[in-house]
Amino acid sequence: MKTKEKREKQEKELIVLPVVDTAGKEVEKIELDSKVFDGRVSSGSIYRAVHNYLANKRGGNASTKDRAEVAGSGKKPWRQKGTGRARVGSVRTPLWRHGGTVFGPQPRDFSYSLPTKIKKLALKSILNNRALNNDIIILNTLVLEDNKTKTFANILKKLKLKEKTLLVANSISDNLMLSTRNIPNIFLTDSRCVNAYDVLRSKKMLITKDALHKVIERLK
Repeated sequence: MKTKEKREKQEKELIVLPVVDTAGKEVEKIELDSKVFDGRVSSGSIYRAVHNYLANKRGGNASTKDRAEVAGSGKKPWRQKGTGRARVGSVRTPLWRHGGTVFGPQPRDFSYSLPTKIKKLALKSILNNRALNNDIIILNTLVLEDNKTKTFANILKKLKLKEKTLLVANSISDNLMLSTRNIPNIFLTDSRCVNAYDVLRSKKMLITKDALHKVIERLK
C-alpha cells in the first residue's frame, strides 16, 4: 500500500522545468503536461522500441553464391573411376577453392512493425527519465543569424553542454543545420521525427519551447 500511495503522490506532482535563453539565463518556468510527464518509466517499452528501430535500419545485404551461381563449367573434371583421384562431379563443388558456399547468408529483410502505442509509451518513458534527472534543457527560442559553427558552439558553451546532446527544433532552418553539422556531440532532429532511440543515445536533450509543445501533442 505504501508503494502504491507513493506512486500516486509522484503522479500528482507536476514536473516543473526552467526555460532559458541562448545565453543560459532563466526566463521562466514551465509546468510539463501531466498526461505525458507523469513520472512513469517503462523500461520494457524502451527496449522494444530501440530494438525495432535498429532492426528496421539493418540493410540485410549480405550475400553469398551457392554452387549454382559461381562461375565454372558444369562438365565433370575427370571420369568417375580409374584415375586414382577422388571422385568429383563439378569444379563448382563447395569442397574446392572458388566453389560455391553452403548455407551462406542471403539478402533478407530484418524490419518488422511495432504497435504505435508501444512507440509512444517508449518515447514518453525516456522523456520522463530525462526530465526527472534534469537532463532536458528548454530554450525559449532558437534563431541563428548566420550559419557559422562558432556561433552555435558559443551557445553550447554558455549552456554548459559538453556531453552528447540531442537538439530538437520545431523546424530545421539552413542556418541551424549548417552551424551544427560539424559539431560531433550534437544530433539534430525535429519535433515530428524524434523517437526513443534518439533521446536514449544522448545524455542531454536541448529542445525549444515550441518543439516541446509539438512533442507533447504527439504523445497525448
